[in-house]
Amino acid sequence: MSTRSRSVQGSVGGGGSTAGGSAVPLAVLLRREVVSERTAAERPELQHGLFSQAKKGEDFVFLKPDCERLPGFPPSSFSAFGLFDGHNGNGAAIYTKENLLNNILGAVPADLNREDWLAALPRAMVAAFVKTDKDFQTVARSSGTTVTFVIIDGLVVTVASVGDSRCVLEAEGSIYQLSSDHRFDASKEEVDRVTEAGGDVGRLNVVGGAEIGPLRCWPGGLCLSRTIGDQDVGEFIVPVPLVKQVKLSTAGGRLIISSDGVWDALTAEQALNCSRGLPPEAAAEQIVKDAVHSKGLRDDTTCIVVDLVPEKGNPAMSAPKKQPGMGVFKNMFRKKTSSDSSSHADREYMDPDVVEEIFEDECALLSRRLDSEYPVRNMFKLFICAICQVELKPNQGISVHEDSSQPGNLRRWDGPFLCQSCQEKKEAMEGKRRSQDSSSRNSGSSE
Repeated sequence: MSTRSRSVQGSVGGGGSTAGGSAVPLAVLLRREVVSERTAAERPELQHGLFSQAKKGEDFVFLKPDCERLPGFPPSSFSAFGLFDGHNGNGAAIYTKENLLNNILGAVPADLNREDWLAALPRAMVAAFVKTDKDFQTVARSSGTTVTFVIIDGLVVTVASVGDSRCVLEAEGSIYQLSSDHRFDASKEEVDRVTEAGGDVGRLNVVGGAEIGPLRCWPGGLCLSRTIGDQDVGEFIVPVPLVKQVKLSTAGGRLIISSDGVWDALTAEQALNCSRGLPPEAAAEQIVKDAVHSKGLRDDTTCIVVDLVPEKGNPAMSAPKKQPGMGVFKNMFRKKTSSDSSSHADREYMDPDVVEEIFEDECALLSRRLDSEYPVRNMFKLFICAICQVELKPNQGISVHEDSSQPGNLRRWDGPFLCQSCQEKKEAMEGKRRSQDSSSRNSGSSE
């Protein structure tokens, strides 16, 4: 699978055209050298391993440790890992695996520097999840998948997730939950959101009126409130992910990305303890085997382990520096002033000696998730759909705040904008428009 979307094709930088292609200005080349030296100082070595035991054959993974946003420019490199736990068939899982990263890259301007790329990433991941879901609905209607997708750029880890696959981080002796279970049993807020949008949430009724099993959405019997796919259950099962972004210290850490086959059997502490000291591949195998030994092979059980290992002999990786006040990445979430420098290359990068939370949002409203308070807002083309990235004529765009009930000074003519079909998708997700097909599954979901 290609890791580049159309938006990153072609030359980078300005300059006049020559017979051999576009020339890159000397200033750009010099700035790249400075950025390259600084980013190299905070890029740990990545090691990853995978192990899986199949029951239904509906778990799929995406492992791409070597990606580049800008071809031939190593400082633009990043790594991507994804886990897709399908249900009611494997169509949604396969489709998402093949298209999600391209959709993420397609939602970010190609020429952003690293700091702004990282700031744009949470918004781009939301747009990409919704676009992938919307596009899949033109292919199939009766399949769904959980998604846990991780992008690692240096010491910055960004995780977007829907469903009940999880990503946990162990760093500096502490455990951090980088995902959330989108099960109805785990969130009253999600139950309220779905019922207000027109869904019916309850347990399975048996003879005599007794209720058994987990909370599910009817018709269909899906126990998850957020997935990609599942159009036949209802548009209120939304693809809007929880997004968390953290920056690790120079000591690195270990990520465990697993399907619910692991987490239904093991806690995060148990998974980390049973695999501690093992290399990633052996660690993933041990975690899966412990989970299966505990509960039996009731479901596909898959585990990805990723270690961020400090580079040996790199003083920048072994001697973390403290920075007073807000960290450099937190500065991205304030608005620029006219006194701000236009060159990000002049900023000093200092690494925290603890895990620093940069961003977290789980709101299901696109009017909030696609809007931006940080400088990235001005980097996106005005007349382009914020979800599917199609170009819009000035009179075609529909504000994402159209019919918005959120308080503030937002107006219906404020951007970002959506095309007509993405606006219809947004309204269906919010319960303001019935989906075209309300057919239900003949049997309960396997989730």
